[in-house]
Amino acid sequence: MIQKVTNATIYVKDQNEALRFYTECLGLEVRADQTLGDFRWLTVGTKGQPDFDLVLYALKANDFSLNPDEVQMLTQLVESGKLGGAVLRADDLQKTYEELKGKGVEFLKPPTVEPYGTEAVFKDNSGNIFSLMQNK
Repeated sequence: MIQKVTNATIYVKDQNEALRFYTECLGLEVRADQTLGDFRWLTVGTKGQPDFDLVLYALKANDFSLNPDEVQMLTQLVESGKLGGAVLRADDLQKTYEELKGKGVEFLKPPTVEPYGTEAVFKDNSGNIFSLMQNK
């Protein structure tokens, strides 16, 4: 029986740039950074959630899963904001919004009260869209 989800994949155009964005801008920590031939397993996560990692998966052809046509298709989807990244939670959304904006994070929607909570929407430096939430 499945017990929990431990990883989710985020496709990124450049792993080094993504690593900088996710650690320096968003404040996540590196969990794994291993190279297996020309494949790099790179994961990050929040300090308060040690059992869940985001896999920063390079958009390049490799022996494991992606061929050149798939890379081209996924790159177009990522760059156009068609792939959602994740929903992230913040204790103080307005404060987090201001901090991230000050670090250069591009927001598509400022903090807005919605029926499900307060939400802001931003994109990473590859084009993935994220929802930043604060519960009611």
